[in-house]
Amino acid sequence: MVTASCIHSFSTMSESKYDVVIVGAGPVGLACAIACKNRDLDVLILEKGAVVESIRRFPIHMTWFSITEMLEIGNVPFINTQMRPTREDTLAYYNHLVEHFDLHIQRYTTVDVVDGEDGNFTVHTNKGNVRAKKVVIATGYFDHPNRLPIPGVDLPHVSHYFDDPYRYAGMNTVVVGGANSAADTALSLFRHAAKVTLIHRGEDFASHVKYWVKPDLENRIKEGSINAYLGHEITEITQEHVKCTSLKGGVEQTIPADFVFLMTGYRPDDALLRRCGIELEEGSMKARCNEETRESNVPGLYLAGSAANGLDTGQIFIENARLQTEPLATDLAAKLN
Repeated sequence: MVTASCIHSFSTMSESKYDVVIVGAGPVGLACAIACKNRDLDVLILEKGAVVESIRRFPIHMTWFSITEMLEIGNVPFINTQMRPTREDTLAYYNHLVEHFDLHIQRYTTVDVVDGEDGNFTVHTNKGNVRAKKVVIATGYFDHPNRLPIPGVDLPHVSHYFDDPYRYAGMNTVVVGGANSAADTALSLFRHAAKVTLIHRGEDFASHVKYWVKPDLENRIKEGSINAYLGHEITEITQEHVKCTSLKGGVEQTIPADFVFLMTGYRPDDALLRRCGIELEEGSMKARCNEETRESNVPGLYLAGSAANGLDTGQIFIENARLQTEPLATDLAAKLN
């Protein structure tokens, strides 16, 4: 049930100035909102999709590596019958927190830019403008895949996300990548009767591939259940094939492909950060911000979670990013009160 206080028109929002506007309703954005609300700050969350949209877009049958305690926010226990929760369990938990804390969220609202100055920001969205004294950007990175500079990446049978394996049973599938997402996708496709080819630039898989997944994948390759081209670079995608080339010998392979999964990683929305005036390091694209308070080089504009980490997304998870929210909210409250 959604409480009446969770439903607001933008005409009402535009007339008010919130203490804090948080961009992003992922776990970190929700944790920030709860920490701010616990300090009696007036908070609005703007989210371009549903609550925890990134988790909603995870594979339907996904089970977390993390245990429930590591996913908890707001000091509310994540009660679950299994130690490692499923995607469905997690969606239910975070959506329950929205109701439990009566969080004010404007869903399906895209933020274009934040301008103004500390104490008097204007957040420009596709549904109008919102005023705020302080702004927190907690947008994560899952919406911005690393795109390969090759022909065919925008064809309709190509995706940077994996959903329901049963959809691809009996089909020729190609998975590109060598880290956890690629390994999990390839194994799930294989176990649901798809014909799987895996292409990876490296001669071996990433060192951080889950310790119980890597040998499983290697054994499926050894037995021929999954076809693999290690040390190969994908060069083109067509309606019916994928082409890749050996990085050593230059030999080209043409592989049948009904569906292609480019599991090549993701990155924060650096374009949004730049439009808001946040300085990014060249190369790494890491944002300039105070490591403790999370305030950026723009006074009054804060960064939470992986939004500040640039291309180094592998170091920030729900487990450690949630720990940023208490010192962030403490700093906000001290400056607002």
